Amino acid sequence: MSRLYGMDVTVSGHNKERAEEIAAALTKEWPTLQEDFESCLNEEELNAYGEGYLLGGESENEFAERVAKAVWTANGRCCQVAVHCTYLEELPQDVYYFDEDNYAAIMEETCNE
Repeated sequence: MSRLYGMDVTVSGHNKERAEEIAAALTKEWPTLQEDFESCLNEEELNAYGEGYLLGGESENEFAERVAKAVWTANGRCCQVAVHCTYLEELPQDVYYFDEDNYAAIMEETCNE
């Protein structure tokens, strides 16, 4: 079963001379990150967002550990890695309905401002 996720990855405290290797390692783990990393290779932080599927029963934690290991291997040492995982298939949501019962009150508030 596949599960759609948005993954936001931030790497800091890394060896800037290894930024391209880190970006390549990350795009191997999560291919949709590639485009974003190209714009920040010389920055203090590498940051990218990509959407894709976790497959084969992999958990968010297992994915995040896999990403950290790839970064540390490419970097040649430890650095800070943050992985924000957002499950996109069942996002919380609020729905607001408006009809004639709301019209007068809302329009009156808008006109009085």
